[in-house]
Amino acid sequence: MPRTLATLGALAAATLLTPTIPASAHAATNMEIVNGFTRTVKESAGIPVTCPPNEVLLGRSHSADWNGNTTYYCGRIYIDRQPAQVSAPIWSDEQRESSSHFEAPADHALVGRQHSGNENGPTRYAHASLTVGGQTVKLASYRWTPGQRESRSYSKAGEDEVMTGREHFGDENAQTQYQYARISDR
Repeated sequence: MPRTLATLGALAAATLLTPTIPASAHAATNMEIVNGFTRTVKESAGIPVTCPPNEVLLGRSHSADWNGNTTYYCGRIYIDRQPAQVSAPIWSDEQRESSSHFEAPADHALVGRQHSGNENGPTRYAHASLTVGGQTVKLASYRWTPGQRESRSYSKAGEDEVMTGREHFGDENAQTQYQYARISDR
């Protein structure tokens, strides 16, 4: 059936009035976090541990006293099948481990940690921002885990979460808590 000039004009006007939503404005519809790098170090050795490029911390475990081992668990994030890009690490100031509390800035994930000596030694954290397709990856639903004894602690992010903070007060028999946040949108 031939279209009239009026029909074509109405179609063109309807097309111009239909809003276009940019792809970057939608919530992540397909998210995957893949386990990656894992490293175990002697807690007191002062070895800075950072996740490889484009990975973030997903968990940590520690056994025994300050001479025991600490394991760091990293992972890679994919949103709508695109890998998240992780900025260069930004290291925090040192704080005494026995009274340490660190929360990464908004929309930043932890990517590393360094500790030297016993519970009176210095601790510092590395954090970074995440982007996909040039858009900032947003974090939401921040939560703290219940405390657990540092000398036999293990914590790993839940579904669609990354590690964003940690606090510890006292020696290896005292409590450690972890903060996680859910990847929200970009």
